[in-house]
Amino acid sequence: MAAIARVEVGRFDYDLIGDFKFFKNGVRPTVVVRVTDENGLQGFGQSVPVETWTYETVESVDTTLRHYIAPAIVGVEPSDLAAVHARMERAIRPSFSVGQPLAKAAIDLACYDLWGRQSGRSASDLIGGAKRDAIKLSWTVNATTLESAEQQLALGRAQGYDSFNVKLGYPQTPDYDIALVQTVCRFAPDGFHWTDANTSYDLDTALTMAPKLADAGIRALESPLPPNRIRDYQALRRQGALPILMDEGIVSPVEVEEFIALNMFDGIAMKVARCGGLTSASRIVSLLAENGLLLFASGLTDPDLSLAASCHLFASAGLSVPAALNGPQYIAGQGSTDPAFRPQGDLLRAPRGPGLGIALDPKVEKALRLAAE
Repeated sequence: MAAIARVEVGRFDYDLIGDFKFFKNGVRPTVVVRVTDENGLQGFGQSVPVETWTYETVESVDTTLRHYIAPAIVGVEPSDLAAVHARMERAIRPSFSVGQPLAKAAIDLACYDLWGRQSGRSASDLIGGAKRDAIKLSWTVNATTLESAEQQLALGRAQGYDSFNVKLGYPQTPDYDIALVQTVCRFAPDGFHWTDANTSYDLDTALTMAPKLADAGIRALESPLPPNRIRDYQALRRQGALPILMDEGIVSPVEVEEFIALNMFDGIAMKVARCGGLTSASRIVSLLAENGLLLFASGLTDPDLSLAASCHLFASAGLSVPAALNGPQYIAGQGSTDPAFRPQGDLLRAPRGPGLGIALDPKVEKALRLAAE
């Protein structure tokens, strides 16, 4: 297949709707990449940094791609993902894990998009084939008052959702967190609900909270502790009150293998964007299946290309639980500039076109600038 001959990079922001504590200034910033092969065929990728979730910022992603990674991948075939990632790792070295994985995810997705267009196959076909046509979504409850929570629950139901993922932890108190999940479970007693503390609990708090969350009807506890608290995760899993999921700290298959061996979790809330793209994310999904562990789906309020990549991954994995992919909830246009790629109720259909399978707003292309050729 034809090799990459040109790489362009540009920032593209999406307007937000509603109020989500992790974002500022009413926009969801992203960095978009376009790779063009020797025959003029193009593929697009996207990085979705949020400094309140990850150490990467939109500015650091832009300069890293433009000055270091883009020049490194010119001349490689997009289908040779091992070579693509090896070149990126030489350009930006790892520390404990992959260095700047959100930046590298943009290139990985662009390569899948271009490879798919070269071969006429969808990204889900390239990673093993879709086991589901559509992904069921979960509505995010991010509320510091019960009144606000009730409003958000009602809005989710009005949009066709019956399952909810609930944000816990700072600045909320543990007592409030319990009242919040009780409100959610009373509102939708037949839904599938799980909680995410975004690493804000300490071990004593997590051990106290897990049985109470289980009694309220919660099905899993995501990221209760910072990921480097290895013995604390082991202790929380041994308690066995709730399935314990990791998210922060899950970047590459290497540490996933180690964390599995150390009995740190019952499953992972997978994020394509955090793991450097589909290549590593799909391998991590396989590791979970091989070890009989749980796969949950999450994201970084992904729009457009990043959302499509997540949909391809979870369709190929045959995801069985509602996915906390809340781009359609918080981003104007239901998460996409492509009217054909939007949820119907709480179902998001995986694109079937080649590559990532979606069409971008023409304004995205106007934001792109040459980075390497």
